Amino acid sequence: MFKLDDDNVQFPPIELAMREPNGLLAMGGDLSPERLKASYYQGIFPWFSPNELPLWWSPDPRAVLLPNELHISRSMKKLIKQRPFTISLNKAFDEVIDACAIRTEGTWIVPEVRAGYKALHRQGIAHSVEVWQQDKLVGGLYGVNVGSIFCGESMFSRTSNASKYAFISFYFHFLGYNGQLFDCQVLNHHTASLGAKEISRKNFSQMLYHWRDKQINSACWSPQLIDL
Repeated sequence: MFKLDDDNVQFPPIELAMREPNGLLAMGGDLSPERLKASYYQGIFPWFSPNELPLWWSPDPRAVLLPNELHISRSMKKLIKQRPFTISLNKAFDEVIDACAIRTEGTWIVPEVRAGYKALHRQGIAHSVEVWQQDKLVGGLYGVNVGSIFCGESMFSRTSNASKYAFISFYFHFLGYNGQLFDCQVLNHHTASLGAKEISRKNFSQMLYHWRDKQINSACWSPQLIDL
């Protein structure tokens, strides 16, 4: 495992990541916007516990959701027809990441992590999707945009299915602007239920290198309402 420092934001090649624990590549460094941008550009993301040095990962296999592979369950289709929520984009980033941190209290979204992603948001690189019910924030997600790729980080729900509703709404919005790939990082039950699957790190890298420099229309990220 490689040790990073605050003066150099470069990472080693992801092929050098450890097999056990799967994908651990480096430790240390800061959580500055410059380092975060460099990490996502290479297919690396941070994840660590409180009071630890930052740990940087590039697992093999990698969880992704491809265009036209979204799965919407029968119950979600019924919920969508009821239109119970209002969905917005980039109208409450700070509130969303803070809510995600509360949901995952005791894990990795510590204050310095939130500060790093909030700085990325101010640079127009990190984005949030919000779910509103009667003007109350009841769910959402946030992630990082790299070219034509969206790298999902975390989501939360304060009412049933709110985070799934956010993801489905954003999925169609992103594809509408010619988005090409959703990076889900590590497969879990939630993302698998939406159609995410595992591919090799090599295949993910090929997709990343192909799409990371192909920017989509900036209008995709303007603060706005999303109509599902």
